[in-house]
Amino acid sequence: MAKPEQMIDAQKQAELMAKYDREYSYRRLQGPMARVVSVLAIVWALFQLRTAALGVFPPTIQRATHLGFALVLVYLLYPLRRGDRRNTIPWYDYLLAALSAVATGYHLVFYEDLIRRAGAYTTIDTVIAGMGILLVLEAARRVVGPVLVTIASLFLLYGYFGPVMPGFLGHRGYTVTRIITHSFISTEGILGVPIAVSSTFIFLFLIFATFLRKTGIGDWLTNLAVSVTGHAVGGPAKAAVVASACQGTVSGSSVANVVGTGSVTIPLMKSIGYRKEFAGAVEAAASTGGQLMPPIMGAAAFIMTEFTGLPYIKIAAAAAIPAILYFTGIFVMVHLEAKRTGLQGMPKSQLPRTSKLLKEKWYLLLPIVGIVYFLVAGFTAMKAAYYGILLTILVSFISKDTRLTFKQIIQALDEGARGAVPVAAACATAGVLVGIITLTGLGLKMANGIVDLSHGSIYLTMLFTMVASIILGMGVPTTANYIIQATIAAPALVAVGVPVIAAHLFVFYFGIVADITPPVALAAFAASGISGSEPLKTGFNASKLAFAAFLVPFIFATSPVLVLVNVTGVEIVKALITAFIGMVGIGGGLTGFLVDKARWWERIVLVVGGVMLVDPQTLTDIIGVVLVVLVYLFQWQRASRADHQTKRRIEQ
Repeated sequence: MAKPEQMIDAQKQAELMAKYDREYSYRRLQGPMARVVSVLAIVWALFQLRTAALGVFPPTIQRATHLGFALVLVYLLYPLRRGDRRNTIPWYDYLLAALSAVATGYHLVFYEDLIRRAGAYTTIDTVIAGMGILLVLEAARRVVGPVLVTIASLFLLYGYFGPVMPGFLGHRGYTVTRIITHSFISTEGILGVPIAVSSTFIFLFLIFATFLRKTGIGDWLTNLAVSVTGHAVGGPAKAAVVASACQGTVSGSSVANVVGTGSVTIPLMKSIGYRKEFAGAVEAAASTGGQLMPPIMGAAAFIMTEFTGLPYIKIAAAAAIPAILYFTGIFVMVHLEAKRTGLQGMPKSQLPRTSKLLKEKWYLLLPIVGIVYFLVAGFTAMKAAYYGILLTILVSFISKDTRLTFKQIIQALDEGARGAVPVAAACATAGVLVGIITLTGLGLKMANGIVDLSHGSIYLTMLFTMVASIILGMGVPTTANYIIQATIAAPALVAVGVPVIAAHLFVFYFGIVADITPPVALAAFAASGISGSEPLKTGFNASKLAFAAFLVPFIFATSPVLVLVNVTGVEIVKALITAFIGMVGIGGGLTGFLVDKARWWERIVLVVGGVMLVDPQTLTDIIGVVLVVLVYLFQWQRASRADHQTKRRIEQ
């Protein structure tokens, strides 16, 4: 393992999180208010656990209660300005917290009256709705940032100014009263699908992830990855890839994953000679890819079930091969870069022993294995998360080192609820977008507009959708990110014949890689804070390493074998084998090394051949194999000749 002085300390971790991830920029309260906030967070967590155990309340009550806790905690925890380091709550935040309780509590107190009125809203309904929208937008600005709030505000204006909008964007327009009541009072907007998902299984999975951290499974997984790969060529970088793949699917945050695993892996990579930009890029690319990896996919897999109508198990299965190819691509690039520059692994004497880690704490894997079993066995996502939490607590008692005390369990509930605040705020704000889209029919208009702009070409449609997804995904959390893509971009792909699951995974991929795509590239910026590298260079290196995320979606959208649409077992095996060889070819072309240093024309041939192999068509596979094998033979012959000449010189 790295020496203590090689790793960043907890304070540095907290500073990086606060700098690049808004959810960690909250006040560190002291005294009575700290206890009040903790009690609110714990009560919120217990409310969610109660609904998981005994069943949810009626939709409006469940969602409004969830949103109420989130908004109150936002105004008590997050300052008006991000750079404000005062750990006291000003009077106006107490007022905003109280108004948040009033706005969401209105749904609870007048639940039956609102149902009976069903659209015939009163003046007080309108006032509460307007206040509620403003509170949600301000809360999102504080914890998510201005990007999502700006988009939501533009959508609200679009609902009003429809008659003056150009071309296909035009619509008849709606009154201010209709827009705000639809957005806050009905279950089509803020209390719609996004907050419904947040108020059920997303919250519980965040609690589950917190309990996993409390038992030390994150550190154990990182140590296990280092012990398995650390001695290999470029071992620490490979450990970063493996550890981030394991942790990222649960964490739901690229930045959190970067800081969590990168504080160990980045110093290790630098210690064996990796350039600091490359070390940061490896961690950023791998941590971002963790959200693409089943079974949890940063909770997006469960939101996808709501938007596609497909069962969870089908979505997780469809996402598996593209995710494997993503990490295969990074792993290959790391290996070839190490071979090219002559970087060796770490001495085994400096590494933890794999057998010892497995013997002492093998049981830490049981919660993850258990939750996968529950999901595959047909349990609802909410029940699976609930049983996963209980299993984690039970498993912790196997060893004294991991045993959770009552105090730690309470702390986990507190921390998990605080971690859910930004997600709830983002989902509520995304609900504004969804509400306007359902009110105006914008989703269909955008789909038709993109198709018309591309003249029906599936490739141009994919290109335009990719650009839109990356732009819309910059600086937006995973859950809200996918919701935006699913309602605006995915319908365009479906309209030109892309299967539903392939279309949604396509926009999800490009929304996620916004975290490593300059100029925003939050994950790359966080990694550069650890590695000491230049942020934009780290971002460009990370984008290069994550080439699979830019390539594979185009392949599975046009040839959906990779997402298991109309495919046989033989075709799956063939696609995996050829795609793996293709990743080796592309990696060799991009790094400039396969067996020997590649010449310029060999790099081009390797990339072309690799792309053809990733495409699961028989003809392209044959051409791809021929191209990659030819370059391999050329380089092997050249390397063998150079070795022979070296031996002759030594003998002479």
